[in-house]
Amino acid sequence: MTKPPRKIRLFAHLLNTGNQMGGWRHPQASAGRLHDIDYFLGMTRTAEAAKFDAVFFADGPGFRRVEGRDAFSRMDVGKLEPITMLAALAMGTGRIGLIATASTSFNEPYNIARKFASLDHISHGRAGWNAVTSTGENEAHNFNFETLEDHSTRYARAGEFVDVVRALWDSWEDDAFLVDKASGRYFNPDKLHGLGHRGRFYRVEGPLNIGRAPQGHPVLVQAGGSEEGRDLGARTADAIFTPNPPLDVARHFYADMKRRAEAYGRDPDHLLIMPSIQAVIGGTEAEAAEKAAFLDELIAPDLALSWLQMSLGGVDLSGRDLDGPLPAIPPTKGGHSLRQGIIDRANRFSLSIRQIATHVAATRLGERFVGTAEQIAARLQSQFETRAADGFVISAPWLPGALEEFIVEVVPILRRRGLFRDEYEGETLRENLGLPRPSNVFALDPRRHVEPEIWRKAPPGEVQGTV
Repeated sequence: MTKPPRKIRLFAHLLNTGNQMGGWRHPQASAGRLHDIDYFLGMTRTAEAAKFDAVFFADGPGFRRVEGRDAFSRMDVGKLEPITMLAALAMGTGRIGLIATASTSFNEPYNIARKFASLDHISHGRAGWNAVTSTGENEAHNFNFETLEDHSTRYARAGEFVDVVRALWDSWEDDAFLVDKASGRYFNPDKLHGLGHRGRFYRVEGPLNIGRAPQGHPVLVQAGGSEEGRDLGARTADAIFTPNPPLDVARHFYADMKRRAEAYGRDPDHLLIMPSIQAVIGGTEAEAAEKAAFLDELIAPDLALSWLQMSLGGVDLSGRDLDGPLPAIPPTKGGHSLRQGIIDRANRFSLSIRQIATHVAATRLGERFVGTAEQIAARLQSQFETRAADGFVISAPWLPGALEEFIVEVVPILRRRGLFRDEYEGETLRENLGLPRPSNVFALDPRRHVEPEIWRKAPPGEVQGTV
């Protein structure tokens, strides 16, 4: 069967008051509404009206050590717990996907499987999980750890964690529930599967105590760019959330991830590469450049330096000449891909410490698109058509206005060029992303069935599928 033509996928990254560290100081930013669910609901409805595939919420279970003017960190201050928030957003929306971040380092697989399956039921098939390993030392201190585990251990844990969650999502086959009042049988015991997992990090008996999710599995997003992160994403993820590097680097990453997915026996088209895009739009190039410069002026220099130091793994740059080059940075336990990306960018463009600090505070690591709406649409089209991206995570520098600007000015151009949908294609997030619904592994291969522990211990004849 002929595949439908590719279309650009769009997520809206609703990070606090914007993805630029000084964005909260923008005169029109809603800086005081971070605990107001109506603030996030309004932006989600705006993205849904524009037919975005999903809203995306980054998260970290701790306060990273960022020094500077009022210590405002765009990642950590005033954040509602995202899964709880998405359950509320589900009740106020109908079609847009709802993706939340949850750490594999500081959660348990059973709880995460249950929460996201519940969210998928509540939203009628619109849930997504961004699985991260966490990179903040302070996060570890909130969960009974003396220190953050090393990078390789975190990814080994993450791989086992994700495998357990996916197996738990298959605890029930799709037609397991009989709800037969006459016979008194609520479900078919032959279609309920235990897990009996005994691994390096986890012992999980199963089964999950919630029926199979509408999507089979909620959409799985992964963001690691290291070797271990890429491998985990290629093996398990439906979408990769990544910074947007220079075009040649982005195309190499895209091709690498597709090759890895294919090596795991997957259809590479079922792994979507979604770079984060920050767009600053002006009526002219000069106007857009002025808006970008204004946003950069809102970033306190000491805060930018502190954020750079944290992003590099806690290195101390305070005694360095800020107009000199970035020194050699030793390996750390933190995020390897972010650290290396910063170093590579500073070297590639001969940036000083001050310049790379401003860039990281403004965009984290990706390329910022500054120009007219037509120019930005053309750049997105180029990345899409040259196989550097399957879609984009729109990370507006300040919210809600910069997201609204993108929707009003850029999205219609993408539609006129035949690159973006006019209406949603399906009811679930998977359907709208063009992703298949996963088959139940136990139904595919009955030899994998594990008798639930409680039944193994029950007297003969007592397992009847009643409630």
